[in-house]
Amino acid sequence: MDFESKIISREVSQLLWEMEKTVSTAESCTGGRIAEAIIAVPGASKYFKGGIISYVDEIKESLLGVDSQVLVEQTAVCEEVARQMVKGACKSLNTDYAISATGIAGPGGGTKDNPVGTIWLACGTPDCQVTMKVEEDHGRDINLAIATNHAMQLFLDFLKAEDEKREKTELEG
Repeated sequence: MDFESKIISREVSQLLWEMEKTVSTAESCTGGRIAEAIIAVPGASKYFKGGIISYVDEIKESLLGVDSQVLVEQTAVCEEVARQMVKGACKSLNTDYAISATGIAGPGGGTKDNPVGTIWLACGTPDCQVTMKVEEDHGRDINLAIATNHAMQLFLDFLKAEDEKREKTELEG
């Protein structure tokens, strides 16, 4: 894991620790790399409950509750599947937050609509998710590293916004 990832992981750790919240992952193409980034910080068992690596659609449906119709109509590489993976991970693993990734890391498997390097990321709660689309192909290993870093940064930004809302509510209340 690179230095930037370690810094992001520490910041995520500190926020989750302070907020007393939990997180899980639902990963397809990243195959556990996001979970690995989270547990790189000692004490992660306080806030990280686990992850589901849903490399095939069958697991996305059965363990994460992804709608089979969405998979058929939009494929697994779409924003809606990334959102549903977050919801499913929160439900299945009983966490406050989840981070998901679904895409085509390469070198093969790309299509005209979803070329190699297309990866949808999402994070959030069952009621509120934010998403990001990664679209550049730099080769499998780099694609996965970029997706992992972006997923962690997306989650860090989401947590910071949640923490600001919480603090504002406490000040007003």
